[in-house]
Amino acid sequence: MTNPDKPIQNSPSTVKLPVLLGLTLVSGIFLGATFLGGRGTNDVSKGYTKFKEVLQLINNNYVDTVNTDELVDYSITKMLEKLDPHTTYFPPAEAEAVRSQLSNGYDGIGIEFNLFKDTVQVVGTLSGGPSEAVGIRGGDKMIRVDGLDFTGKKITNAYIYSKLRGQRNSEVKIDMLRGKKILSFTLKRGRISTYSIDAAYITNGDVGYLKVTKFAESTYDEFKSAIKTLKSQGMKKLLLDLRGNPGGYMDRATNMVDELLGGNKLIVYTDGKDNRYDHKTNTAFDGLFEDGPVIVLIDEGSASASEIVSGALQDHDRALIVGRRSFGKGLVQMPVSLSDGSELRITISRYYTPSGRSIQKPYEHGHLEDYEKDMKQRIDGGELFVADSIKNNPKLRFKTDAGRVVYGGGGISPDVFVGQDTSLYSNYLYALWGQNIIREYALQYTDKHRIELAKMTFDDYLKTFSVSESDLQQVQKAATEAAIKPNDKEYNRSKNYIKAQLKAYIGRYVFQKKSQGNGLNNEYYQAMSALDNTYTKALTLFDQAKLLSK
Repeated sequence: MTNPDKPIQNSPSTVKLPVLLGLTLVSGIFLGATFLGGRGTNDVSKGYTKFKEVLQLINNNYVDTVNTDELVDYSITKMLEKLDPHTTYFPPAEAEAVRSQLSNGYDGIGIEFNLFKDTVQVVGTLSGGPSEAVGIRGGDKMIRVDGLDFTGKKITNAYIYSKLRGQRNSEVKIDMLRGKKILSFTLKRGRISTYSIDAAYITNGDVGYLKVTKFAESTYDEFKSAIKTLKSQGMKKLLLDLRGNPGGYMDRATNMVDELLGGNKLIVYTDGKDNRYDHKTNTAFDGLFEDGPVIVLIDEGSASASEIVSGALQDHDRALIVGRRSFGKGLVQMPVSLSDGSELRITISRYYTPSGRSIQKPYEHGHLEDYEKDMKQRIDGGELFVADSIKNNPKLRFKTDAGRVVYGGGGISPDVFVGQDTSLYSNYLYALWGQNIIREYALQYTDKHRIELAKMTFDDYLKTFSVSESDLQQVQKAATEAAIKPNDKEYNRSKNYIKAQLKAYIGRYVFQKKSQGNGLNNEYYQAMSALDNTYTKALTLFDQAKLLSK
């Protein structure tokens, strides 16, 4: 897993190309690059001389004392706003905080975020983490933390870390803006691990379900281990879930594709102004699962490396893509450490799928606000609910190996669209999440009934256990005691979801095999799967996926 409580990014590692989502995202790594010299050296020298003169004049002559380091940092930040949305600068303190994300884990709330225009926007939550448990989701904007305003010039990455990380089990109260509503959440910080595969289990007899939350250092090894285990358990078909996966190391993603795609085939290529940054990646070895049908689940939170995987498998007709249009992040950044400890991440190329598609969604240089509004425009336009609302550019038509039409210029469009289902959501449910009522009651129930529940197998638990009306009344009572106003209409709307989530949490607390140390949350996902319309739809499509790959 990517580390939570952080902007999305990746660590400088090897000459492989990592890819990630967000303004702090690293989509490619090339070490030892030089910037001075080459094209435009004279123009750069003139600009540097002018800037140095102005800075020196201010330092020597300006009426008040100024901090020239702050002026330089500000100048760089404003300069980069004229470029693309993913070229980013970190001053020394922030760069150190970002690099601290490379630790093996820490205590936090489990979110990935973008810092844009002094506003913290949640990109995604880590499955099983505190933020997911209380119902925080991608698109939420953080406006207050522990009663203090969380917007403005003081909000830096380092400041965000200082407020969101902390001692395990310590509480933090966060107000989020979701659309026009302000939602309040109380979270207990927890240990954030680095696992990137959240679930791996057999369903429907021979379908292996694999949930990959990000492409981190260990993802490929976790993937191989999971595939081997699932095959030993009888897997003949693979359901690969990349929903909400913001990306990660590109070589982990391409290696994953190589395990699923046979022959010598192109997986992805990059193209930039300088041919030093042009790179092609082809399949190179015999994979673990090259023959059985594959379905890949994506949504608007699937980005970068996730789009490389889904795009390559779609272009080669190896997998059926199901869900909603992906994020659309196809720019490659190079991280460069500067002499004072700061860091620049500069876009050096674009990446393309095998058919030649650029997945990067449109942007205009210097208009970052419009770029950041893309998700709101998708929601307002109905794209998350109606397939016909996806606006593909007819001029960017490409064809798969089998001649199917696909489109570039803005994410991966699914072969089978499944709209977002919000029918069970309500403000009452959000309030329960915000006060952590459901999870707390599940913990209390587990403490009282663990011995009797542990006598069951998990399969028996799934088939026979049911949350009682008495349990639901206790949840409502706890909600009222937490000052959540009763609302019968909204409660009835969300009742089935509340029951399912209670069962899922209890199942996790009783049956999860924590001793294995593999980070899997199989029990939770299996218990919630019946309410996942994309998942249930995908399970009916393997005949179509099988025909596709022939």
